[in-house]
Amino acid sequence: MDAKQAADAASMLAVARRQGTRIAGLPEACRPKGASEAHAIQDAVTALLQDEIRAYKANAPVAGDPNSHGLRAPIYAANTRSSPARFPVAEAPQCGVEGEVAFRFRQDLPPRATAYSRDEVAAAVDACAAIEVVTSRFANPDAMSAHDKLADCISNGGFVFGKIVEKWRGLDLPKLKVKLTVNGETVLEQVGGHPIGDPLGVAVAFVEMMRTAGGVKAGQFITCGSCTGIRYLKPGDTCAVTFDGLGSAELQFTP
Repeated sequence: MDAKQAADAASMLAVARRQGTRIAGLPEACRPKGASEAHAIQDAVTALLQDEIRAYKANAPVAGDPNSHGLRAPIYAANTRSSPARFPVAEAPQCGVEGEVAFRFRQDLPPRATAYSRDEVAAAVDACAAIEVVTSRFANPDAMSAHDKLADCISNGGFVFGKIVEKWRGLDLPKLKVKLTVNGETVLEQVGGHPIGDPLGVAVAFVEMMRTAGGVKAGQFITCGSCTGIRYLKPGDTCAVTFDGLGSAELQFTP
């Protein structure tokens, strides 16, 4: 993929974001063939939108798999809100939600030659309960490749963060009790549920990715993977996620 093809893909995705529309797919020549090309399209979308990056979502590489790589996706200021939040359905037509543990960086972690340690990352962040809003710019996201979805910021539609918790390091993050409610009714209650059992590990992997890509800025969030699975709601629904020791985050989808 050359720079023009990446720019063409980014233009289609940026227009879909601005207009609240969904596209059938990217032209074959503009479809990313790997994570680096998908990340390049993300960066081109960011340049077109000219919006501040307030948060990221990320996946950590699978331990022991040399072919597995970390993935990241920006979440923009226009789509980041404190709890309790409202999201018009026009901004997130799929009304998807995932309850997650997130961290907010209290200091910059700038580029450097050596990796940041887990302890360094832990010392640089506060924690919170969060809801990732899920929506795709593709009309049929299930038909898209993983790299297409990565180019579309891994189907991110927004981010809602709860009260910031400074004293979180005594919590057993992999084994937190989590509850998800929809319209006041509990739809999920369990202990744990994180995909790799280590939310902080995702933050560490994210910092490593950004160490050679501009670094991380104070005030940015990293949301670290669903502990509830994805749920698709309806216009008018209100949902809340609560983690023992971290508090809760709440949003409503407004018509």
